[in-house]
Amino acid sequence: MDYRIGFSKDIHQLVEGRELIIGGMVVPFDKGELAHSDGDVLYHALAESILGALALGDLGTHFPDDSDLTKNMDSSLIVKEVVRMMEDKEYEVNNVDIFISLEKPKLKGYIPLIRDNVAKLLKVDLSQVSIKAGTNEKMGPVGEGKAIEASSIILLRKKK
Repeated sequence: MDYRIGFSKDIHQLVEGRELIIGGMVVPFDKGELAHSDGDVLYHALAESILGALALGDLGTHFPDDSDLTKNMDSSLIVKEVVRMMEDKEYEVNNVDIFISLEKPKLKGYIPLIRDNVAKLLKVDLSQVSIKAGTNEKMGPVGEGKAIEASSIILLRKKK
């Protein structure tokens, strides 16, 4: 197959006493993601969308949430390992589109930095990375400020 598409989403509760980490950026806020790793929902959704495109299972299969090796793990390391798996299968990223759902704080000022982080991890040009953020209009756990969610869809192509 020349092209493969993958989709994933990740959601984490927001709790006091944790940093809010999105796409490798610490975003100042009074709550952060409750998770076994650092809780970066964007990196988790991104990594799992790559795994899905390659039919390699889910994130928990490769990075179990009951392992001491993944406790408080920097999620950029997860993405780097999944990118290595992708390269081993001789694929590269064509483009990725990521959506972050979060009621507060506003992410507009962070999006360019997050895009840059993602492009570097994926070893692609910035023009191949789209990142958007929006609220849930005060509906559901995200809208009530209890959670953050990210969705990622990615198109991979066979290396030439």
